[in-house]
Amino acid sequence: MNTRAQHIVVVDDEAPAREMVGDYLRLHGFEVTLCDGGGSLRKHLDKQPADLIVLDLNMPEEDGLSIVRWVKQHMAVPIIMLTATASPIDRVVGLELGADDYLAKPCELRELLARIRVVLRRGTAPAAAAPTPATRQPVRFGTKWLDVDARVLRDDGGNEHPLASSEFALLKAFAENPKRVLTRERLLDLAEARDREAFDRAIDVRITRIRKKIEPDPARPSVIRTVRGAGYLFSPDGAEPG
Repeated sequence: MNTRAQHIVVVDDEAPAREMVGDYLRLHGFEVTLCDGGGSLRKHLDKQPADLIVLDLNMPEEDGLSIVRWVKQHMAVPIIMLTATASPIDRVVGLELGADDYLAKPCELRELLARIRVVLRRGTAPAAAAPTPATRQPVRFGTKWLDVDARVLRDDGGNEHPLASSEFALLKAFAENPKRVLTRERLLDLAEARDREAFDRAIDVRITRIRKKIEPDPARPSVIRTVRGAGYLFSPDGAEPG
């Protein structure tokens, strides 16, 4: 049975770098599109959706972080960032904006391939994972419902609200551990965070973003609570833990 090759868009202003990555990914069965910046990326995404974007952060015309912001505001496409700057600040900012993983340049192509496959697996519900056709019931998170099987967040009207894969990973961890305090370390394990240092620094920002989407009053969160000195607790009914 023929299956569609997954489509990767490589965005880098340096032609040799993007062509090297593109050739390597094609060698491993991916459909690849090469873009030299944010403008060409937007034009391409208008014509053909992507399964994943490999994005260089250090580009002269438009920096990669603004591209990450634009992509995450308009579509649910995972992003792996590449940058020659190894500062944790770059990682944190990119992850805060919704990027899914990070590699320093020059990167080992085998590691990039491995990370691409991991991120793509995160976004795909494998058919063989469920022994029966039964599906899990959506989980109420304040003003929204999390459909774990479909990996989407919906409101009561059925409208979908975009979720970064890292946000979904955190919501899924909470959904599977209701009324239980989860430490930051435990959340890192449950969310399968590869870059633990950057993800740990960005957890608070991710939780803040999630609260804006699900809490009746994000300034006074009642669904995902902060337990000072311990971690976070998901209260499905929004009631104070007994």
